[in-house]
Amino acid sequence: MSFRTRLALLSAAAVAVAVVLASAVAFVEVRHQLYHQVDNTLRSERAVGPRELFRGAERFPGDERTFQGLAPDGTVVALAGQSQSSLDVTSADRQVASGTRDSVIRSTYIGDTHVRVITRQVLPQPNQFNVAALQEARPLTQTDNTLHELRLVLLLIAGGGIAIAAALGLLVARTALRPVKRLTRAAEDVAETQDLTKSIPIERTDELGRLAQSFNGMLAALAASRDQQQQLVADASHELRTPLTSLRTNIEVLARAPNIDPGERERLLADVTAQLEEMGILVNDLVELAREERGHAPLETTDVRLDELVNIAVQRARRHAPSLTFVSTTEPCLVHGNRYMLERALANLLDNASKWSPVAGTVEIVQTRSGEVTVRDHGPGIPAEARGRVFDRFYRAPGARSMPGSGLGLAIVRRVADAHDGSVVAEEASGGGTLMRMRLPVIDIDEPEPVELEPEALPRA
Repeated sequence: MSFRTRLALLSAAAVAVAVVLASAVAFVEVRHQLYHQVDNTLRSERAVGPRELFRGAERFPGDERTFQGLAPDGTVVALAGQSQSSLDVTSADRQVASGTRDSVIRSTYIGDTHVRVITRQVLPQPNQFNVAALQEARPLTQTDNTLHELRLVLLLIAGGGIAIAAALGLLVARTALRPVKRLTRAAEDVAETQDLTKSIPIERTDELGRLAQSFNGMLAALAASRDQQQQLVADASHELRTPLTSLRTNIEVLARAPNIDPGERERLLADVTAQLEEMGILVNDLVELAREERGHAPLETTDVRLDELVNIAVQRARRHAPSLTFVSTTEPCLVHGNRYMLERALANLLDNASKWSPVAGTVEIVQTRSGEVTVRDHGPGIPAEARGRVFDRFYRAPGARSMPGSGLGLAIVRRVADAHDGSVVAEEASGGGTLMRMRLPVIDIDEPEPVELEPEALPRA
């Protein structure tokens, strides 16, 4: 069953319930009013005495009333022209006869005739008839016929209302769901053609219009994600092509020339080893970048001492670049984040500075209590037009294309900074070189534990 059909049926069901309830209320109210009129007629007749009782019990043309007398003990007293015990006697009737109640009105049957009966006290007069209460019954035939006709009319109205509601429900559902139908067709078309550039025209501002707008936004996000994925694959393929070609050439040379000069063999093997290491770094960077871009998965975060991470990164950089001098200054600082990602970002910043530093140069690292880390090298610097692109994936400035590296290190730094609600920028350093500035939100601590710097980490005179 389609959604449109279900919507039409639900609309018809809601109208049916409303019509049925309204008909039931109307029927009950009319029935109450008709019975109230009969009761008022019965009450309007004055009470009669014993002698008048017998005369009043005589039949007149067109008089369909039935009378019955009750003794003080509740037994039936037959009246002239009436069959004995034609009306049933209830406990309420006996209470009237005994004088504990003034009157009572109820409905009952005489044979197959539905009647309305009033039982009331007889005016107290000396008599030998021993009648204390009189029961008078009026047939409800005309009233029941009126109610029967009303019931038929209400049933017809309810049935017609339900049919009209069903038809109108189909019409309304078809009109209201027309934008949803267009949305469905667009989704099916996108699934069939894989064309994410298509969008749905937005002609309204209600919930369906917002749904179409959300769908267009989703298509745009999917298109951007696919473009980024394709660009990543293309860039990775381009970066892998050079080391793979070089590896293939060197391995072919080694395979075809078994009697090659030992020195040349050692050089080729060293080239193969270096190219394998470069490919390993590239693959690791790709895996790291893909891990950070796999979605909005929650990070495994904890409170981390940023100054300790900086000291660890400096010690690692000293081992990897022993010819350089690393001067670091840190202050106690607590941040909330993923320790592994922050370590990787700091390591990439120092590796970038090491790559651009001159031989026997100096790299300066400053980490402040406010969560800012700056890394400054004394290399050639970054041209002003390239500073905004150095954090793009696989981007290399013209002077860096001949240098080793994957072009992903700084892209990973920016991803880590964004994931921690921070930022990273490249600036021109005073006196030459480049200054990388990363800022992270900090956690306020009253008295942070002091950090003792290693002797080689202190500024050199």
